[in-house]
Amino acid sequence: MLDIIVIGAGQAGLSMGYYLQQGGYNFVILDGEKRIGDTWRNRYDSLILFTPKSYSSLLGMRLEGNKNALPTKDEIADYLEAYANRFLLPVKMETTVHKIQKIKNTFEVSTDKGIFHSKQVIIASGAFQKPFIPSISQSLSKEVFQIHSSQYKSPEMIPDGPILVIGGGNSGTQIATELAENLEVTIAISHPFKFLPLNIMGKSIFHWLEKVGLLYAGTDTRRGKWFQNQSDPIFGHELKHLIRKGKIKIKPRVLTTQGREITFNDHSKINAQTIIWSTGFVPDYNWIDIEGVLDEKGFPFHKRGLSPIQGLYYIGLPWQHQRGSALICGVGKDAEFLYSVLKKMI
Repeated sequence: MLDIIVIGAGQAGLSMGYYLQQGGYNFVILDGEKRIGDTWRNRYDSLILFTPKSYSSLLGMRLEGNKNALPTKDEIADYLEAYANRFLLPVKMETTVHKIQKIKNTFEVSTDKGIFHSKQVIIASGAFQKPFIPSISQSLSKEVFQIHSSQYKSPEMIPDGPILVIGGGNSGTQIATELAENLEVTIAISHPFKFLPLNIMGKSIFHWLEKVGLLYAGTDTRRGKWFQNQSDPIFGHELKHLIRKGKIKIKPRVLTTQGREITFNDHSKINAQTIIWSTGFVPDYNWIDIEGVLDEKGFPFHKRGLSPIQGLYYIGLPWQHQRGSALICGVGKDAEFLYSVLKKMI
């Protein structure tokens, strides 16, 4: 029997693995992808992180290159793979977890490669799980090309004609910006954009967020609670410039859809050939077959990653304890905390 099973070999799972390896625990990291880093490799081709390389490293191994440069998604993918190899982390890829059960004091993890048993389980399956597309999409004509932003790869996959991007997060705005070079783009948002520059006085915005105590402020602090209640900003000003030039049109929230016609909250209407749903993700933890794990919305009960179920933990959740919890720069802080708890339990 294993001491610990970690589910997910992304930055959260590898950060946890780093500490477990240092502690000499008998553990394994399970992941359904073919290669470490494939979650990053499979995202859209032009994706570049907003965090510079100085804020894109895990504990113990620096991401090579100019510390002020913004890494590509493939650089991050290759870095994570190299990280696991450097620290000889026991990762089993192409191993999909179907169910977790707890039988007395033992966790039983059923996968397509057999059943694993352990004393403790750490869920590190990532912030982005099941893509969410609203039910109003079903009222659209089959002639309308529809994809979720997580399925978008490059402009070449998008048909000619007007495009509507629904959702104003950073992924949707980056995709809209890329498509606006050659196509007519409208973006529908539920609240006004809040723009932040990538750099201030020659330093990354993340440097300043750390400097003023916001980036790693805990959710149990006044500063952290205030920051958590703010809407996510759009990093950079490229979108703002395209809006001013009329290259991207702004519409309010989508009210209804019928055929090819989309009606917005201000009762204006457009016809779209393509819709990209940048509407986020919903949790998908139904494979955790343990009573009392999830709330009514499907989110895990936890306090700083500690589940009410003894021996069950989480890492890498958005705002698990601070703004950086789901970011490469901050997940190590949560891993260190969980490791300090585990040392007392095992």
